[in-house]
Amino acid sequence: MENDWIEKENWFKRNWKWFLPSAFLCLFLIGFLAASTSPEGITDIAKAYSDELLFEKAIEKANKNPSILENIGTIEPIDKLAILEGNVRYSNHHNTVNLSVRVNGAKRKGKLNISAFKKGTVWAYQKITVRAKNPETEIIVLEEPQK
Repeated sequence: MENDWIEKENWFKRNWKWFLPSAFLCLFLIGFLAASTSPEGITDIAKAYSDELLFEKAIEKANKNPSILENIGTIEPIDKLAILEGNVRYSNHHNTVNLSVRVNGAKRKGKLNISAFKKGTVWAYQKITVRAKNPETEIIVLEEPQK
């Protein structure tokens, strides 16, 4: 038998204590993601995904450096998640790039930094460095003088 005298509270009155903080957290996260992900950043990452040759040639040059082989080991090809985690900035109508991505060597992990510009369909590297922690080292693979 149902008691008609007892009024049930509406859903919001019963659940406001967890609903409001959750709603504010969701709005904050959406705002943060919208502010931190600019359209240029998304297109730069997409361009880096499609331009595998840029990374392959830089790793090939790094793997020829005896200092890299001694400290980091042979560097493995870059996986797609490393590009997403990294920092990629194209400029000059996508003809110049500065990027930093995670690399895995046979001995240690590090960061590969590339500065390059496009000559036709080929990338010309201005600077390639590999940084590692513990101990903090930076190995310059290639450095062209500024023109």
